[in-house]
Amino acid sequence: MKINKDIRFLAVEGLIGVGKTSLAKVLAERLEATFLEEMFEENPFLEKFYQQPEEYAFQTQLFFLLSRHRQLMDTFLQNDLFRNLIISDYTFDKDRIFALQNLSDDEMYMYDAVLKTLDSNVPRPDYIIYLQAGVETLINQIKGRNRPMEKAIEGNYLRDLLERYDHHFWHYSDCPVLIINTDKVDFVRNENHLNQILKVIESWPSQTTYFIPEGS
Repeated sequence: MKINKDIRFLAVEGLIGVGKTSLAKVLAERLEATFLEEMFEENPFLEKFYQQPEEYAFQTQLFFLLSRHRQLMDTFLQNDLFRNLIISDYTFDKDRIFALQNLSDDEMYMYDAVLKTLDSNVPRPDYIIYLQAGVETLINQIKGRNRPMEKAIEGNYLRDLLERYDHHFWHYSDCPVLIINTDKVDFVRNENHLNQILKVIESWPSQTTYFIPEGS
C-alpha cells in the first residue's frame, strides 16, 4: 500500500464502536506509520459521565480536550526528528462535537474559552477517513465489545451524536474526507471488505468522497 507523499498526518474518525481504532491499526501497519491511539481509559470521569451525564459532562469533556491536545503536541514534537507518517484514531476537532452534545450553554462558554487558547497550534490532519454507520449498527457493535461503562449508552444519544458527526464531516473543508459506510461491512473478519476499503483509501480522493463497499 502506497501513501500520498503530501500526507503526513492521517486520522480515522467515527462514532463509538464503529471500528476506527481497528482500521487505524491496519493502516499504520501497512504504511509503516506511527500509530497514535486515543487513551480514553485514562479519563477518570468517563465512567461517572455514563452513569450521571449532567453532573460529570464538563469534567469529562475538559479532561479529554486537554489530554488530546497534549498527546498530539507531544507526538508531533517527537516525530519532527524522523518525519514519519502519523495515523491516529481521532481528530482534535471531535472534542467539540461531543461538547456541543453534552454541555450546557454556560459550560460551552467556559469550554470554548479553554479551546481558544489551545486551538491555534494543534496539528490538523492532512487526510480524514470517516467511518459512518447507523445507530442500529453502532449499538450492536457496542454490545459486542461488552465494555461495562458503555452499557448505559442509548440509541437517542447516538442518533443525536451521529447527526452532529455527519454534518461536521460532510462540511469539513480543511482537508479531503473519505466517508465509508460500514453498516454492512466487517473489515476485521472479511478480507474482501478490507481490501475494498484499502483500495479506495490508496486512491486518495482529493475531495469529500462517499464509498460503500460492493457486496456489503
